[in-house]
Amino acid sequence: MFTIDQIQAAHSKVKSGADFPVYIQDLIALGVTKYDTFVIDGHSLFYGNDGYKVESNPKYGGLSVLSSSKQEQFVNRLKLHQQGGTDYSTFCQDAADNGVEKWTVDTASMTCNYFDKSGNLILAEKIPA
Repeated sequence: MFTIDQIQAAHSKVKSGADFPVYIQDLIALGVTKYDTFVIDGHSLFYGNDGYKVESNPKYGGLSVLSSSKQEQFVNRLKLHQQGGTDYSTFCQDAADNGVEKWTVDTASMTCNYFDKSGNLILAEKIPA
């Protein structure tokens, strides 16, 4: 099974959202089936087969997530990030500022779903292969 060190090594190659699809392929190769990332502090839960789960440490100090989501603004900031226009920390701040509490990546369906504090889906995206 995979370790947090292996996941961090894969993540260290990500410089912008443009690198995200390659990161997902690296996670698939490690055996990650799904993960949740929490915007408030950047910690993630990574899931594998047979109930395997590991949790990362927080990556930064607590961000304040807006109580209501601003979907259109978030989508605009996400597009900029995916084009390489922002780094990861800027993207996380943008997510918090626009009401995104977490995102969930499912490696089987190759989707990334963004949720607000109430668990409402803000955006569902297909991850490019």
